[in-house]
Amino acid sequence: MNWRIVCLWLLSLCWLPAQAHKASDSYLVLEVQEEQVRGQWDIALRDIDFAIGLDANGDGQITWGEVRSKHAEIDAWGTNALTLARGGTCQIAVTEHLIDEHTDGAYAVMRLQGKCPSGNAAFSVNYRLLFGIDALHRGLLRLNLDGQTVSAIFSPDSPEQKFASNELSGLRQFGAFLVQGVWHIWIGFDHILFLLALLLPVVLVRLRGRWIPVSRFKAASREVLWVVTAFTAAHSITLTLAALQVVELPSRWVESVIALSVVLAAANNLYPVVGEKRWVVAFLFGLIHGFGFAGVLTELGLPSKALVISLVGFNVGVELGQLAIVAVFLPIAFGLRKTRFYQQGVFAGGSALTMALALVWLIERAFDLTWITA
Repeated sequence: MNWRIVCLWLLSLCWLPAQAHKASDSYLVLEVQEEQVRGQWDIALRDIDFAIGLDANGDGQITWGEVRSKHAEIDAWGTNALTLARGGTCQIAVTEHLIDEHTDGAYAVMRLQGKCPSGNAAFSVNYRLLFGIDALHRGLLRLNLDGQTVSAIFSPDSPEQKFASNELSGLRQFGAFLVQGVWHIWIGFDHILFLLALLLPVVLVRLRGRWIPVSRFKAASREVLWVVTAFTAAHSITLTLAALQVVELPSRWVESVIALSVVLAAANNLYPVVGEKRWVVAFLFGLIHGFGFAGVLTELGLPSKALVISLVGFNVGVELGQLAIVAVFLPIAFGLRKTRFYQQGVFAGGSALTMALALVWLIERAFDLTWITA
C-alpha cells in the first residue's frame, strides 16, 4: 500500500509545467492628464500566438511580416480586453506598432492614445487579457495619474481597479506587490523544487554512509532555519540589485542556472557531497534565484519612490509564501521521517524525479529557440 501511495505522489509531480518559464505577464504603461490618455502596452508574442495565432507557416518562428499582417486583429483583440474610464468610458485607439525585446523574449508594443469624458473623476482600468485561457496571466500597470505614479497588478480575481489622484497611497501599492510576491513563489515551480530539495534531508542525518531519522524536532528546525535564512538573504540581495538595475543578467542564462541549481540540490540528496553545509548551496544559488524573482519589477521601470515600495512589498510576499511552504512541509516530514514511505518514496524517489524534471528544464532553457526573426 505504501508503494502505491509513493507512485501516486510521484505521478502527481509530473503535472508540473514542463517548461516552468517566467509566468505570462503583459506591461501596460499609462499617462493620464485630465481627459488625455497616452500609453504603451507590451504583450509577449508567444501569448498573442497562443491566443490568436501568429506563426502562419508553422515553422516555429514568428517574423515581423507575420506580426504586421495581424496588426488589425491584434488591435481588436487587445482593445476589446481593456476598458479605461474617467467620468465614462475613454475612447482609446492604437496609434503605432513596434517590437521590443524583454528579458524573456520578444513583445509586441502597441502605442495607445485617447480621451476620457472627464478630467477630474476617478480613473478606472478593467483588464481582461488572456484570463479566459490562462489563469496564471497577470497584467502589470504603471500609471501616472495627474502627476502621481502608482503601480498595480491585474489578475482573474482582480480585473478592475480604480484610482483617484487624491487617494493614491503607498500602502495600497505595497499590498498589491506583497500579494504578487506570494503568488510568484507559489507558481515558481523551479524555486519551490529547489527549496524542497534542500529541505528533504533536514529530518534525516547522514551516518556511516546511511540516512537515518533525526531524533528531535529541534535539530530539524535548526537546519531549516539555516537553509531558509541563507536562501532568503541571498535572493533578497540580488532581487534588490536587479530591481534597481545595478546588475542585469540575461533571462535565459538566469533560468538555465536556476534549473541547474535544482538538479544539483536533488543530486546531492542521492549522492551527498555538500553534507551539512546545505545552507551554503542555498545562499550561492539563492543569488541567482533573486534575479529570477526580479523580472516583474525591472520590466515595469518604476520611478525610485514607487520602486522601493514595490520592492519591499514583493520581497515580503516572497518570504511569506516561502514560510507558508516550510510551515506545511516540516511537521509532515518530521512525522513521516521514520517510515519507508518517506525515506524511499518521498526522499529518494522525490529527489530522483526532481533531478530528472530539472534536467528537462535545463536542456529546454539552455537550447531555447528565438521567437522572432528579421
